[in-house]
Amino acid sequence: MSVNYKLVQRKNPLKKDEPAKWYATPNSAKPLSPKALTRAATANTTTAPIELESAMELLAAFIPQQLQQGHTVNVPGLGSFRLTFKSDGVEDIDKFNAGQMIKSPRIVFTPAKELREKTLQGLSFENSGVLENKINYASLADYRKAKGLPAPGGSASGGSGSGGGTGGQNENPLG
Repeated sequence: MSVNYKLVQRKNPLKKDEPAKWYATPNSAKPLSPKALTRAATANTTTAPIELESAMELLAAFIPQQLQQGHTVNVPGLGSFRLTFKSDGVEDIDKFNAGQMIKSPRIVFTPAKELREKTLQGLSFENSGVLENKINYASLADYRKAKGLPAPGGSASGGSGSGGGTGGQNENPLG
């Protein structure tokens, strides 16, 4: 399965004096509507799309309720949801004020091992353009042409590769 990406130029916020570098960012497609999602997910099954849609709505109502009660919610085959937050500290335990000191509550989703493995197995990456100064070029070749840049090695292909990052110095620091 090939995942599309765009090249975007960014500065590292921790190294503002260094020149901007080009980073790959996922080129996310528009999500399916709930109706299209349930139809696609239930294709070739005996489950009706409306049943899946109803189950998803029930789960979406159930998860916040459970998280607010302090539970981690494990959805089999999907992953787990948990609530987390930051907190200021105090030296004297009697001076802790939860209303003022607990900050930035958020929900963390951790995908199930099976979901992560099925998603990442066999991925390859394909360049689907360049975004520079709010101008979206359809391909790396189009970007080079617009900028009057020669193709490297006589090839104007967008280049594709596979594999994931290793955390090297050219890795995107912004995710």
